[in-house]
Amino acid sequence: MDFSFLPNLPKSDLDDRTFQELVEECILRIPRYCPEWTNYNPSDPGITLVELFAWLTDQMLLRFNQVPRRNYVTFLEILGIRLRPPVPAQTAVTFYLSAALEDPYTIPGGTEVATERTETDEAVVFSTDRLLTLGTPRIRHFLTADVTETRPQVLRDRFSNLWTQDARGAWTGREQPLFQEQPAVNNCFYLVFEPEAALDGNVIAVTLQGESAGSTGINPDYPPRRWEAWDGRVWQPILRQEQDDGTRGFSFEDPTQVDEGVGQREADVVLHLPLDWPVDYFASYQGRWLRCVYTSPEDEQATYRRSPFLSGLAARTIGGTTMVSQCTVIRDELLGESDGTPGQQFQLQATNILPRREGEHLVVMPPMELPQVWQEVHDFADSGPEDLHYTLDSLTGEIQFGPLIRESVHLREQTRLRQQQQVAGRTPTAMELAAAESQQRQYGKIPARGARLHMAAYRTGGGQLGNVQAGAIEIIKSAVPYVTAVRNHGGALGGADGESLEEAVIRVPRLLRTRDRAVTPEDFETLTLQASRGVARAYCPRDPTYQGEAGSVHLRVVPAVDTTPITRGEGLHPRSFELSDGLRQQVMAFLDERRLLGIQVQLHAPTYVGVSVQAEVGVEPAYRNSQAQQTLVETLQTQLYRFLNPVTGGMDGQGWPFGVPLYKSDLIALFQQTVGVRYLGTMLLFELRLQNRTWVRTLATNDTIEVGPVGLVCSWRDRFLRSGHTISVIN
Repeated sequence: MDFSFLPNLPKSDLDDRTFQELVEECILRIPRYCPEWTNYNPSDPGITLVELFAWLTDQMLLRFNQVPRRNYVTFLEILGIRLRPPVPAQTAVTFYLSAALEDPYTIPGGTEVATERTETDEAVVFSTDRLLTLGTPRIRHFLTADVTETRPQVLRDRFSNLWTQDARGAWTGREQPLFQEQPAVNNCFYLVFEPEAALDGNVIAVTLQGESAGSTGINPDYPPRRWEAWDGRVWQPILRQEQDDGTRGFSFEDPTQVDEGVGQREADVVLHLPLDWPVDYFASYQGRWLRCVYTSPEDEQATYRRSPFLSGLAARTIGGTTMVSQCTVIRDELLGESDGTPGQQFQLQATNILPRREGEHLVVMPPMELPQVWQEVHDFADSGPEDLHYTLDSLTGEIQFGPLIRESVHLREQTRLRQQQQVAGRTPTAMELAAAESQQRQYGKIPARGARLHMAAYRTGGGQLGNVQAGAIEIIKSAVPYVTAVRNHGGALGGADGESLEEAVIRVPRLLRTRDRAVTPEDFETLTLQASRGVARAYCPRDPTYQGEAGSVHLRVVPAVDTTPITRGEGLHPRSFELSDGLRQQVMAFLDERRLLGIQVQLHAPTYVGVSVQAEVGVEPAYRNSQAQQTLVETLQTQLYRFLNPVTGGMDGQGWPFGVPLYKSDLIALFQQTVGVRYLGTMLLFELRLQNRTWVRTLATNDTIEVGPVGLVCSWRDRFLRSGHTISVIN
């Protein structure tokens, strides 16, 4: 282990002599002990023996020098430092029903889904975090508005006295326009659902009935509208892809039919509702709200020449979405029987235990008594002899009960005895003096002899293995009736491996400096890194200009991502750097317990600036064949992806520094270090910035990528250069 981060401490090696120094010391002793030996050349057999024994001595010294390392680990244990367990990746998974159900249906928490197992990769198992209820949606109101507002105030009811509802909840009646007679941008209509039905995270199919209306003027392949749902704070997009709109922008055109004619048609719009879809009041209407807005036409879109008309509305649930974590749930595991001795240890079958939730605890069943639920504690410092406490090492899965400690309390007892002698004139006996020298204390109760120990439930998993791509989760491991398919529409994020001993050694000095309180910007950065293994980097601006309002702290957090694709010459997708809700909640909960009163902490993702490079590279004569040139191009691309990266980039490989611009000279120096590169020709840098959810590429001014005060330079495959960085090879 390298202790270079502690330069002020004495050298840790007990004997720091090297192999060469040992050989030279032996040769210097030859004239004293064996004067007739005069040939010191390496070819001499005697020198060979000297080198052999010097090598053996060097190996022994290497083992001797491990003692300080073991001592350092012991010091960490005395301080109560534990290696942090892995962090599970999280994502949203959608369960699709085989058919719509008439009654509400629940998918229990802990339902397991997985990726497909291949010849080279094992299946990655995920479990649902909570119960998912698939309700029965019923439309209560159909409202229209001339303008789009965050909280609509002026609404027109289209149902009143014109439409009727049947027993299944479907509405039919006279044709009603969706927008104004001459549609204008920001016209919209609202569908309000009954508040009694639990529809959080549901996937619903809204059936719309109307006239086949190609005369509306729009291009059915690019309709100018968007579907949104109110989540209590903002309006969220809920149409995942254009193929989910069977009405094709309310034109009801079927591309499979050559001649449709004019008549009443119906089609479904599949909408993925928010995971939390609350009931709210707008104007005088109550319910769960979604809307469709007429947007400004762009690119290949055309405007509505007239408003589409509807003559029927209905809705049904076809699936539901919930959050899953990369873990396996183990229930009711038998650990063994207690022998009644203090400090007992029991081992769970699995390791890498995730943070415990409600219902994940130890159950002790004493003989002839009722079962007892025991409480997990971090340590036994505050545990009394009757407290039902135990500790659980999340990394190893080891359960331990409180020890019996002999404590020297003679000072307190002797003070009491002297007080009795001085006040009452009573002389203590020899037995009382001996008892004052030592006492025993039990920290935490010990299960009775013969008691059976069960772990009610726990979760095991975590690591970068769980950061799977979108669409990878498609196997249902648990038996779930009526569910025919499962899919993750977004990639899993936030998975991180367990902490190594080397990482803990670096973390401890920071931990001792902050002392578990956040005051300075450095404290917030250090504690944010300690909050979760899912945090790779944290930055708190020192300039008050960027701190915002007084009494608030703005933190920029870079999540830990799987950098394995870089080794294959691939970039990291921008979506992999998004902050998941689970990571946000974990970091905020950790900082809330350590911040000063009155300080508000706000968590943000940094402003990322993408970089695209086009370079001409001259190669050495040995690389003037296609195979060698392709290998060289892949090597250069790998170096670029590693260098221009928020996690592994920069000169020191610790991530591209916050707010530091990228210059062409940085890349020239990087390329010149590559074997096979003879000279460099033209090099161009392009910056990629996110605009309206699209990454836009522009040529950097003066060949410089300018970054904001909280920006990061990173690299990925983008929609413009699908092959990554463009590198031309000049023979």
